[in-house]
Amino acid sequence: MSLFVPKFDDTVLVRDAEAEVVGRAPTTVRLLADSSASGGALSTVRVTLAEGADGARPHVHHNSAEMFFLLDGEAELLSGDDIVTAQSGDLVIVPPDRPHAFAAAPGSTADILIVIAPGVERFEYFRHLQRIRLGEVTPESLLEVQELYDNHFLRSEAWDGRRR
Repeated sequence: MSLFVPKFDDTVLVRDAEAEVVGRAPTTVRLLADSSASGGALSTVRVTLAEGADGARPHVHHNSAEMFFLLDGEAELLSGDDIVTAQSGDLVIVPPDRPHAFAAAPGSTADILIVIAPGVERFEYFRHLQRIRLGEVTPESLLEVQELYDNHFLRSEAWDGRRR
């Protein structure tokens, strides 16, 4: 086991009013702290999902764990082949190399604090998703940056079949 010691000197404070917001309903992402702000320790965003909205399709991170803390509402999370339903106050941590995805549960909204540790510079990834939504780049362009953001997409029968 290796010990990672982040290198940064100042307290990180992100005021709600100053956080960059990417997207709009049904999926809004508030960019809180990227890896460079925490000396590589973590990257964190807040994702707000409208009723039943998808958050992220199935993917894995090879170098980071991902933590989901439900601030409000209810969410479905894929972890491996299992679908976990998390409610306000619940915490789910997915280890590296484990397929995962998330969405607001049917009939519910979800407000989720997401932390990736160790951190990866991911703010540009969310801006890239926004450019896809706006039609500025193709969805296939994400395949070109999978390594850069350690975000590798895959298929999941469990996830695809959850709402049939």
